[in-house]
Amino acid sequence: MRFTHETPAQRVVFAAGRSPDAVAAEVEALGGAKVMLIASDREKELADPIAEKIPVVLRHEEVVMHVPVEVAERARRAAADAGADILVSVGGGSTTGLAKAVALTTGLPIVAVPTTYAGSEATDVWGLTEGETKTTGVDKKVLPASVVYDAGLLTTLPGDLTVASGLNAMAHCVDSMWGPRADPIDRALAQEGIRALATGLPAVADASTGIEGIEGIEGIEGIEGIEQTLYGAYLAAVAFASAGSGLHHKICHVLGGMFHLPHAQTHAVVLPHVLAFNAPHAPEAAARIAQALGSDSGPRGASAGLAALREVLHAPRALRDYGMPEDGIAKALAPIIKAVPANNPAPVTEDNLTALLKAAWAGEPLS
Repeated sequence: MRFTHETPAQRVVFAAGRSPDAVAAEVEALGGAKVMLIASDREKELADPIAEKIPVVLRHEEVVMHVPVEVAERARRAAADAGADILVSVGGGSTTGLAKAVALTTGLPIVAVPTTYAGSEATDVWGLTEGETKTTGVDKKVLPASVVYDAGLLTTLPGDLTVASGLNAMAHCVDSMWGPRADPIDRALAQEGIRALATGLPAVADASTGIEGIEGIEGIEGIEGIEQTLYGAYLAAVAFASAGSGLHHKICHVLGGMFHLPHAQTHAVVLPHVLAFNAPHAPEAAARIAQALGSDSGPRGASAGLAALREVLHAPRALRDYGMPEDGIAKALAPIIKAVPANNPAPVTEDNLTALLKAAWAGEPLS
């Protein structure tokens, strides 16, 4: 056995119902005195208690999906004008992504406070969109120095977004089984991540809706499910950061940037199609996925296990439901094929990729 595995340095704090104090402690430990707090107006009620505990010099609310370059540039100028020496992000993947865009050019440390299961907080991957093209890269400067996970901040996340976000995390796990740098450690982390997500998501898909506030968080029904899902999402992101972007993420990045599709829902729709595409060519990975999902280890066990989970969760099914035009399939082929990792388990051709995209667009099984 020969491989090289690198584990990024990051501090992770689980603090259910105590994010304001936990974030304040992390900011102090990092020597932060002038905080740029990045949180959209949708996250204002969640960010306000945190803002009261830290030395905020700027609250930045312009958060846009897929982080357009012009939005990133405005945030960078705002950070410089305010003299910020640390970034605190409160929100989902788009919010964390904007903080990363600022850190990429300024080197400022990030304390990330996730409010979804996106997982961006645990990776050194950044993404920026210019026009219809989304570009991603890897840089140690964008990995948050600290992550504060507070299950209380996810209790009001709508059930449909909980499902999409959790399946986005599941996609990190699946791609980590055969990403360009995947190794045995990544696969072990990803397998445990899938198990945790499959356990936690059914418990929170409905329970997360309508739970108000974070007072008395220990007594809220479903809070253990939220923490289990957060745990799975973290493992997913750590595995993905090491293994690198596989076919699934290359497809979603192209489609998301080209057609401005919602990030989590796009991942949730594409996931079963990529799994069905690659699993027959990666039997060891497929067996791990099937076991984590509580399915049999036969040739279709992984896909059957995921299908059963998606049925329970009432998962998103079709890209056309989120605004992708049918003629976009042909348009997306060339940039996806160009981005596919050379070690993808299944050979990718225009014909089989077209079939995959058509199935995902229509919400039909991949034959």
